[in-house]
Amino acid sequence: MSFAHRQVVLRDEHSGKDSRSLCAYLDEAGSLHIDGQDLGPSTSPVSGDGEYEWYYTIGVEHLPRLVVLLGGSQDDDLLDLLEERWSGARSGDLEPLLRTSGIPVTFFSYSG
Repeated sequence: MSFAHRQVVLRDEHSGKDSRSLCAYLDEAGSLHIDGQDLGPSTSPVSGDGEYEWYYTIGVEHLPRLVVLLGGSQDDDLLDLLEERWSGARSGDLEPLLRTSGIPVTFFSYSG
């Protein structure tokens, strides 16, 4: 049986040959995934082939603390909160917030 998850788009930007995307979803275990992909010439400092991908994973046990950190309350839906308050131009503030939050985060990146 496959697991269908709700995904929210936090960033979908296009500028010339460059594009940047960022989305969030909860996996089967309830952990939060924030996945990003940058394509185009602007990735040249970190990628030889024009592609840079990364993701953050935050365990379900840390999500109540994250909701409060993001300005929500315990009754708020995390994906709604991210979409309403941390998408578009504000999505760029999410990564520094996660890095300095003290919340355990798994980070992975790939560049060609």
